[in-house]
Amino acid sequence: QLQASGGGTVQPGGSLRLSCAVSGATFSSYWMGWFRQAPGKEREFVARISWSGGSIYYADSAKGRFTISRDNAKNTVYLQMNSLKPEDTAAYYCAADRSVVDISSGTRIDYWGQGTQVTVSS
Repeated sequence: QLQASGGGTVQPGGSLRLSCAVSGATFSSYWMGWFRQAPGKEREFVARISWSGGSIYYADSAKGRFTISRDNAKNTVYLQMNSLKPEDTAAYYCAADRSVVDISSGTRIDYWGQGTQVTVSS
């Protein structure tokens, strides 16, 4: 249902763009979000976007560096990550849910994508 891609290894200060392609669902009806989980740590919220793209919210760690966007015609949500830091290293997961509460908390998520690994290292 959700296919995430775009992860990789970059140096500190570098950029990556993650993509999450959605199939088998009415994409435009869902809030979309990105979460990440580093080894030994709990999964954490990164960013979310409403079905129209008119409502966007970022975790403090992402503000000013990450940009979430969506293309409903392509059933795809993106996460542009700039000025990457070693602490951004994690597996990144996309998620889809009809509830803004659930997509913000990461609980009772309707659909999860598989993770895509982002490693920031010199």
